[in-house]
Amino acid sequence: MHRFEYQRQQTAEAAVRAVRGRELAQFIAGGTNMTDYMTLDVLQPRLLVDINGLAAGHSSIDVDERRLRLGALVRMAQAEDHPAICSQFPVIHETLKLAASRQIRNMASLGGNVLQRTRCEYFRERSWPCNKREPGSGCAALDGINRQHAVLGTSEHCIATYPGDFAQALIALDAIVETVGSASGYRRFAFEKLHVRPGDTPDVETTLAPGELITFIEVPTGPWTRRSHYVKVRDRESYQFAITSAAVALDLDGDVVREVRIALGGVATVPWRAREAEQILKGQKLTEALAERAADAAFAGARPRVHNAFKIPLGKSTLVRALLETSAMGMQS
Repeated sequence: MHRFEYQRQQTAEAAVRAVRGRELAQFIAGGTNMTDYMTLDVLQPRLLVDINGLAAGHSSIDVDERRLRLGALVRMAQAEDHPAICSQFPVIHETLKLAASRQIRNMASLGGNVLQRTRCEYFRERSWPCNKREPGSGCAALDGINRQHAVLGTSEHCIATYPGDFAQALIALDAIVETVGSASGYRRFAFEKLHVRPGDTPDVETTLAPGELITFIEVPTGPWTRRSHYVKVRDRESYQFAITSAAVALDLDGDVVREVRIALGGVATVPWRAREAEQILKGQKLTEALAERAADAAFAGARPRVHNAFKIPLGKSTLVRALLETSAMGMQS
């Protein structure tokens, strides 16, 4: 681990000022991802700005009839245990509960969680070329061991999978992100605009400007938020990233789909909204056959590599299972 400067700030504005004009400056809260990659020498920040001093204004959970509002410094376990989230936003509860270990969830912040970096082994090991880590060096995963890698949203420069669970719930529920930055000021934008597909610049992972800080995440309430569910398939049942996953939110009129929201995890380079699948389901009676058609549409653009082609049929069956299980849910009060 390289030497670095450490600061602790008490307001969002002060934190943003602290990193202004500083190369290789990073914000840190729980540090569960940052310290991992600093230890591996993958990330080498010159300045760490500890933002836990902002907790008084950015660690609340507020729920009303219109929306769920989450401070960026809310810990994953805090949100996971919140009674209103459990009953009114079950897909959020499940994505948090099925992530990492309880010890990590006690430390990790929601804002940091959605910005976690890929777990691609070629990114984590500096002896291999990686366009995310060193632009222009190449992508060792393309012809390497790529069982864990993405089949959706890939490019000829990168096939690394986005590893998170919580982000799938947020993109399915049309969440909003609020930020503050020295150049951008205060911004409010759709969560689906936060992450960037790799294209020919895999090192650019988000639309955040340098020194821009996530402050709040807001999720609008709808008839689909209570009937929502997350299915995660992984190699073992605990402390493992998804091989495939699906977040589904449904509004049904009997067994006819009025509204549906679908996000896929474990299979894409960014949190992935499956809008083609949604269009097939809307206005139709939800049957297993229709769910299978929707799953086919969700993976129509998949581009498998030699070791991860199995993710396509597995991802389809994961989505079908998620749709049928969500449909069978009773509406919670």
